[in-house]
Amino acid sequence: MKKTMLFIMCCCGLMTFGATAQKNAQEWGNYQYYAQENEHLRSATTVPGRVVFIGNSITAGWVNQHPDFFTRNGYIGRGISGQTSYQMLLRFREDVVALAPEVVVINAATNDIAENTGPYVEEYTLGNIASMADLARANGIKVILTTTLPSAHFGWNPAIKDAPAKITALNNRLREYAQEQGIPFVDYYSDMVNPEDEGQQAQYTGDGVHPNSQGYDVMEALITPVIESLLHSN
Repeated sequence: MKKTMLFIMCCCGLMTFGATAQKNAQEWGNYQYYAQENEHLRSATTVPGRVVFIGNSITAGWVNQHPDFFTRNGYIGRGISGQTSYQMLLRFREDVVALAPEVVVINAATNDIAENTGPYVEEYTLGNIASMADLARANGIKVILTTTLPSAHFGWNPAIKDAPAKITALNNRLREYAQEQGIPFVDYYSDMVNPEDEGQQAQYTGDGVHPNSQGYDVMEALITPVIESLLHSN
């Protein structure tokens, strides 16, 4: 009898642990952030002309500062502040694939390098971005990869002293990967970097990390023709 009760208690404990772990994973990926908006946008087939931008606060800030760029073009912003590529990959199916866009624009890794969710490992971050691209293409979605924006430091984690070197190295890897895979690659970095400290040029940012309105103007000028080219390709 005692053994039976112990077995039942262990099983219940495992079930509780499993449910908690699943809930924690959902919360960590922030699945619910866009759930209400996504409900009205889900589609079983590709929506012609639909473009989803997935990213972190840089993408979220873009929607907030330049809403007309998104509404005018029918673009959908799916940025969540503070997220790393690990979290973006977790929610990619919900926030991108389920919306059946024709194109997805992926911008990631600022928060990976800032170590928001743990030590930065370039290979893991590159793998997360590649996995998002793989998942998109497996579902008939055209992919645009973009550089991580320049940052000399992170105000919320001043312990990171080598951000410029890490950003440059990752961007080089991303460029190589995009070329190997035949994926369009948009280089925000080169047009926004300050060559003196390898951070963002002051006119494009208020805090050295997040673009201001002028910074988003630069990004729009670079990304728009690439999107248009993909939308009009067979």
